[in-house]
Amino acid sequence: MDSSHSTNSPITAIHPDIIQSHILSRLDGTSLTSAASTASHLNRLCTEHRLWQKISTAMWPSLNDPLATSLISTFPSSHRSVFSDSFPSVDYSSSCTSPSISTTSPTRELISAVDLYYKGKPVFSKILRTETLNGWFLCSPLWIEILDPNEVIQTNIKFEQNDVVEWLEQNLTLSWIMIEPTRKRSLNLSSRLPVTVRRHWLTGEFEVLYAVVMGLVQCTIKVTCCGKAGGEMHVREVSFSMEDMDGRHVVGRDSLVILQGAMENGERKKMDVEKTKERFEGFCLMKRERRERKLRREKAMDMFIMLVAIVIFGFLFRFVRFWV
Repeated sequence: MDSSHSTNSPITAIHPDIIQSHILSRLDGTSLTSAASTASHLNRLCTEHRLWQKISTAMWPSLNDPLATSLISTFPSSHRSVFSDSFPSVDYSSSCTSPSISTTSPTRELISAVDLYYKGKPVFSKILRTETLNGWFLCSPLWIEILDPNEVIQTNIKFEQNDVVEWLEQNLTLSWIMIEPTRKRSLNLSSRLPVTVRRHWLTGEFEVLYAVVMGLVQCTIKVTCCGKAGGEMHVREVSFSMEDMDGRHVVGRDSLVILQGAMENGERKKMDVEKTKERFEGFCLMKRERRERKLRREKAMDMFIMLVAIVIFGFLFRFVRFWV
């Protein structure tokens, strides 16, 4: 076949601007990545910065924040780097061999990019910077609260009057991207869909939980919704924490090691909703079993100490009576 004819394939005959503006701009991130692997000509067009910025900010509106825009511009491939690290989810086990964490460039801060959606449409987005070098963060349990004290997110969402739990499970989704500026890496710590929704026994508010299990620890995001059936739904809490199988919150220093390991070694893949829920329930079950075993051991130890005390008391009593 004539080489000149082979180079004039239909795709190369189209002007690059037309391909980008009328074809590639209509694709989502997954489709754009697939298109980039089909031909070298498309690969060059598919890595264009503006395409990935449009895709990333459309999926995660929080990345439109000036702080995020400035930070992402320093990444090797800008928004494409963040997308490849943060989509769709991370699969990582903290029980595996610990990765080598560089001490020459310590993590100075973590950037949280949070987006809350209702039926796929964003209702709330926010960026939060957390300093990680101070002693308070390193020695205290990791707890990041996105909202300010007494801040409430007002929405136009009408509370379902019937099965509120099922309604929230099906319609309220969330993304929590954690960005590490020093190493220019990121990951999404949300399960996207809730793993469970529960009603607080005292306040009547609904607590929507999103969770990602990483081996011996679990990252949990809690969204607290308030309002009356038939009225508007409001959100008064959006928080992130990490706990181990003993139910203890992981301190900041240890959480940094886990997060860095997940960013560098975690597998990015789409997680099945039912499998995510099974992992969450399995983690909760193991946590409950460990707690029950601990209580049984403590009870057995208390009984042993009590018996020893009774024996010693009886011995002393007989000893005193003998000499008296």
